Amino acid sequence: MEQPRQEQPEGSPRPGMEQPRREPGRSLTPHVYWAQRHSELYLRVDLSGVQKPDIKITENTLSFRAHGHGAKGDNAYEFHLTFLEPVNLEPAFRATERQVTITVKKSENRWWDRLTKQEKKPIFLVPDFDRWLDESDAEMELQAKEEEKEINRISLESRLQENSYVTMRKGYLFMYNLVQFLGFSWIFVNMTVRLFVLGQDSLFDTFHAVGDVINFCQMFATLEVINPLLGLVKTGLVPAVIQVIGRNMVLFVVIGSQEEMQSKAAVFVVFYLWSIIEIFRYPYYMLSCIGTEWRMLTWIRYTIWIPLYPLGVLAEAVCVVQSIAYFDETGRFSILLPNPFNISFSFSYFLRGYLIVMFLGLFINFRHLYKQSNKRLRPKKRKLR
Repeated sequence: MEQPRQEQPEGSPRPGMEQPRREPGRSLTPHVYWAQRHSELYLRVDLSGVQKPDIKITENTLSFRAHGHGAKGDNAYEFHLTFLEPVNLEPAFRATERQVTITVKKSENRWWDRLTKQEKKPIFLVPDFDRWLDESDAEMELQAKEEEKEINRISLESRLQENSYVTMRKGYLFMYNLVQFLGFSWIFVNMTVRLFVLGQDSLFDTFHAVGDVINFCQMFATLEVINPLLGLVKTGLVPAVIQVIGRNMVLFVVIGSQEEMQSKAAVFVVFYLWSIIEIFRYPYYMLSCIGTEWRMLTWIRYTIWIPLYPLGVLAEAVCVVQSIAYFDETGRFSILLPNPFNISFSFSYFLRGYLIVMFLGLFINFRHLYKQSNKRLRPKKRKLR
């Protein structure tokens, strides 16, 4: 009697058939994309979720081992590549959620005909067309990078030179203003102390007490004409010339050349007004050199001149008027007849004409300082949005 045949469950192996088994510990090969430049090789491993890849180069062969998700699922993957020519033994890599990128430096900057030493390309290795360039395009890219590098180098050198020039210019201007500030501060303090100690007697020997220092400061102030000529400051040249020449004329010619003038009280007034103006002007310029501003100092610097500058010019004019009689008496700086050129020149008449020039200079500088004051002290208008 025929026995009934027992049915096999679906999916179970049939008798006599061997069930395929996966070898334990077996690694798979991932897809690898590559490209090159003259100095570098680029490899992109198509594995996601890689945490700590094992990448090293020994005997010019790159070995890669990692666990990640590739074409065969979540498994261990590895590959080996023996390069065509020597490379740097320390590759750089970066693992992201989607892939692992490897950069290998070539030992020599040259184009390779292929990546591997073996002529037959490994099956898992394909070109990375996102980064692929042929040799001519790579040379153009390399040339563009070299040109860009050269441009950046020249730009950096020019910036360094410009920064060095700006630093030297600011340092020079800061030291100049510092020296002038110290000089006029000493003059102001000395004259003030002598005035309180000696009283009216100090008015008649001012030149002998502070003459050497004020002579130095005024000779040094000649740089205020040179600085705008060299472009070191943006100050107008004409106002600087008027002030420097005017003060030097009074100091070295009117007062310095006549001993009788050196004991006049007007000399005290001139020197005192000069020093008051400068002990506020030079600190303001010092702070400007280092990009700092004190609003109170700015206000004093651009308001104190309003009464003091005309008073200073008036005191200088008094000195000039008082000196005319001495120049008439001594004939100093005058040309008298007879002489080989048969010409005459009266310095005292020149000083009479110079008085007119002084007040013309006062008008020019007063207008210049008035514009500067309005510019510095006028409230800035806010832009309406």
